[in-house]
Amino acid sequence: MGKPVEPLNIGIVGCGFIIGAYLETFPKLDAVRLVAVADLDRARADAVAAEHPGVRSLSVDELMADDEVQLVLNLTIPAAHAEVALRALAAGKQVYGEKPLAANSEQAATILEAAAEAGLTIGCAPDTVLGTGTQTARRAIDDGLIGKPISATATMMTPGHERWHPNPDFYYLPGGGPLLDMGPYYVSALINLLGPVASVIGAASHTRDSRTIGSGPREGETIPVSTDTHVTGVLVHESGALSTLVMSFDAVATKASNIEIHGETGSLIVPDPNRFEGDVQLRSLGSDDWETLPVSAGYVDASRGIGIQDLALTEPGAEPRASAQLAFHSLEVMESVLRSAHSGQSITISSTCARPEAVPLTELSVHA
Repeated sequence: MGKPVEPLNIGIVGCGFIIGAYLETFPKLDAVRLVAVADLDRARADAVAAEHPGVRSLSVDELMADDEVQLVLNLTIPAAHAEVALRALAAGKQVYGEKPLAANSEQAATILEAAAEAGLTIGCAPDTVLGTGTQTARRAIDDGLIGKPISATATMMTPGHERWHPNPDFYYLPGGGPLLDMGPYYVSALINLLGPVASVIGAASHTRDSRTIGSGPREGETIPVSTDTHVTGVLVHESGALSTLVMSFDAVATKASNIEIHGETGSLIVPDPNRFEGDVQLRSLGSDDWETLPVSAGYVDASRGIGIQDLALTEPGAEPRASAQLAFHSLEVMESVLRSAHSGQSITISSTCARPEAVPLTELSVHA
């Protein structure tokens, strides 16, 4: 990787809740520069621009046509991800999107095809896997501290987002549910740790037909549930390792680790893949205790948006670590788990991706 002479100019489409996390990160990054924002609600874009000197508020059409914008950060709702990405690519701009890459793998495939035809780079969240938590675990595996990896478990248990989210309807509609909502963090981490997935088999359940909103102006309102709310899958990695994935909106709590990796000579506890940092613990064969490993890899003090910095520093022709190919493969894996849950059949994954390059221990350079 080499540092660009000038920062990559970013234009954001979508000024909803998630933009705040990116706006906090950009001042830490010396390889990117925010120059413009746009939203269908122009007032929201105006408000962001007013608080950030040098950032212009534009319409979506104006932002797509603006020659200063080199990369479009797509923070729209998932249903609009494909449309916005395709418009940006058609305008000759690189794209980095919030997860998922698109609402489904068919739409995501059109994005990959358009980018290849245009010779443009696409990146996609989650970029949490680039932080010191997952990357220190990756370093431990690559250094042979657990021997040959055999299996993994990845667990996310919660009673459901309706307890805290004021408008949780979409979590319980087709395209929602615990796997498609939170799974990208876990599946992306497992691919970074163990490599791409060859096949899956899944099972799922739907325990309640309605949920009650627990906060906000709609508190007490009942909403329908029309998607699976507890999903279990077994991912067979190309390496032969087996990952067991459990994603639930039906459980009260769990003491299980977010991710555990087990090898022939040791086991690792990997921190929450929805976070950038956290302790990695190792228990070696014959040891009576877990030891906390020193931080040895990853972007230090990273936060949402570090994937854009990584993209900006990627050599031309190479894939960024938070790549669209990884996002596409993860999406197909999750969709296939759900299809398998209803068919009862193992499903072969048609796509693959390179295991992303490891991140060496890297301090961020703050803008002067």
